Amino acid sequence: FYFRYRFLLLFLHLLRAVTALEKIVSKPGDNATLSCIYRGGKLHLQNLRVYWQIDDDQNQCPVVHALISGQDNESEQCIHFKNRTRLFWDRLEEGNFSLLLLNVSQSDEHTYKCVVLQRSEYAKMIHQAKVALSLAASYSQPILRGPIRNSTEEEVTFSCRSDNGYPKPIVYWINKTDNSRLPSKLEITHHPDGTYSVFSTLKVKASPNMQIECSIENKILQENLSANYTQQKQSNDFSTQNPENLEKKQRGAQAVGIISVVILIGVVVALTCWLRRQRQRSSKLVSYTGNE
Repeated sequence: FYFRYRFLLLFLHLLRAVTALEKIVSKPGDNATLSCIYRGGKLHLQNLRVYWQIDDDQNQCPVVHALISGQDNESEQCIHFKNRTRLFWDRLEEGNFSLLLLNVSQSDEHTYKCVVLQRSEYAKMIHQAKVALSLAASYSQPILRGPIRNSTEEEVTFSCRSDNGYPKPIVYWINKTDNSRLPSKLEITHHPDGTYSVFSTLKVKASPNMQIECSIENKILQENLSANYTQQKQSNDFSTQNPENLEKKQRGAQAVGIISVVILIGVVVALTCWLRRQRQRSSKLVSYTGNE
């Protein structure tokens, strides 16, 4: 039996039937279902052998999961997949030999092949399917902070952060005034669940009219998330955006407002006094005319 089993494995390794390739994307840490469905009618499991293999790395891992005569066979299963694969037992007789792969990680990114053999006088392949598994997860909306003025240089610093995505993204900064890319620094954190967080910093010369964009690109998902900063030209001194200068500006505005109120009160008092004098003069004039 051992030699017959090894012969079947060798046969499967050499087999290269033309099969459509299905592509699926899963998030790291999630479960992935690799599809393999035979639609040729009802089957008897006792007469079947079903093999799931890694199609692009067969020498190192000949068997991901095996079903022989209606029972799981773990004798040739790769250690990497032990206790991580399941078939849908309630669907097998209907021809659904899809494989549930638990807790997928970066090392599971392969092209997988499902081969279904039917035993009569000899083993005959009745179905084959291929599934390419890729891992991907959307990054969070980037958070852009800044500008922070450097106290010793005529430049400002921006930062951009995005979390919990996969795979490593392409991070870049754009000067929107001329659509040029700006050099920056990037820090990448790898989390236990397999996802990544990115933190990028940008230093640019301070100017009164800046338009900066931070972009996080995930090629597998074809996603491009961005955050923008636009500095309107309000004065010739960009340092007004510094929190200390902004506070001084607010205090100055408050002082101007107080002075304006004092001046307005003075004008009202002066106008009131002037009106009283006018009334007094009018009353004296009327009194003098009456005495005559």
